[in-house]
Amino acid sequence: MGRSIYNELSGIITDEQIKLEEPMKNHTTFRIGGPAKVFVTPRTSEEVRAIVAVCREGKIPYYIVGNGSNLLVSDRGYEGVIIQIYREMNEIRVEGDTVTAQAGALLSAIANRALEEGLAGFEFASGIPGTLGGACIMNAGAYGGEMKDVIREVTLLTPEGEVRAVPADQMEFGYRTSIAARTGAIVLGAGIQLQRGDKDEIRARMEELREKRVSKQPLEYPSAGSTFKRPEGYFAGKLIQDAGLRGFAVGGAQVSEKHCGFVVNKGGAAAADVAELMRRVSDKVEEQFGVRLEPEVKRLGEF
Repeated sequence: MGRSIYNELSGIITDEQIKLEEPMKNHTTFRIGGPAKVFVTPRTSEEVRAIVAVCREGKIPYYIVGNGSNLLVSDRGYEGVIIQIYREMNEIRVEGDTVTAQAGALLSAIANRALEEGLAGFEFASGIPGTLGGACIMNAGAYGGEMKDVIREVTLLTPEGEVRAVPADQMEFGYRTSIAARTGAIVLGAGIQLQRGDKDEIRARMEELREKRVSKQPLEYPSAGSTFKRPEGYFAGKLIQDAGLRGFAVGGAQVSEKHCGFVVNKGGAAAADVAELMRRVSDKVEEQFGVRLEPEVKRLGEF
C-alpha cells in the first residue's frame, strides 16, 4: 500500500511532504507510537482536500493529527495515511478584533499574537498544548474558558469533500465535542472573536495561568494532557488519587505523582503500557466509587 499511495500522492504534493514508515513517537507529545505507513504534511486546504479524496477513492484509512497532544498511537503504528496539519499550515492573521488562523497554528502562538495586538479573551488557551484544529474539534478549554466562548466561525472540510464556513452557533459545541467530532469533518481554520484589552493585564493573566500549570501539572514528562474526561459531578484526578493510585505504574507509564489526572511517560513507555494503566485505573475507580472514567486521550491503531 505504501509505495502505490506514495505514487498517487506525489502527483498532489512534493516528495519532501511524503514519508513512508514514519515513527509516530516523533509526532506525539507522549513520545510514543509505531510507524505510520504514509505520513504527509499538506501546505494548503486544497492539498488536504485532494489527499483526502485520494484516500477515500482508494478506501485507504486516514487520520488527521496536529501536534499530537491528545493522542496515543499503537506500538504497531498505523496502517494508513497520517495527514499532519501543523507547521505547514499555521498562518495567523489579525483584522480589527478578529484573529483568523489556519488549523495548524498552536494555541500558544495565537495567544501570543493576540497579546501583541492588545486583544483579550484568549488567555485561557495560552497554555493548552495543542493546535487550533484539534481545539475546535474537541472544544478545548481550561481555567473557565472554552473555544466556544471565542470562536466566530470554523472552516470545515466536510466528509462529502465540501469546504464550508460554519458559524459558531452551528458547531454544536459541547463538553469535549463538536459537530466536527461527531461527523468526522476536518478543521482547516477558524475565526476567533476577541476584544480590546490592556496588554499588561493580558500578559499578567497569561503569566498567572502559566504559573498555575507549572506548579500543578507534570510538564517535565511527556504526556497527552488530561488522560480522562471529567465525570459529571466529579474530578477524574481526585477520584484516582482517592483510589490510592498516585504514582501507580505499568512499565514506563505512570499516574503522575504531581497530578493524578495525568498519565506520564517516565521513560521508554510503550503504548501498551499506557493502555493497560488506563484500564486498571478505570477498573479500580469504578470498583471503589462506582464511576467509570472515560478516556479523553484518543487511540489510534491496534491495541
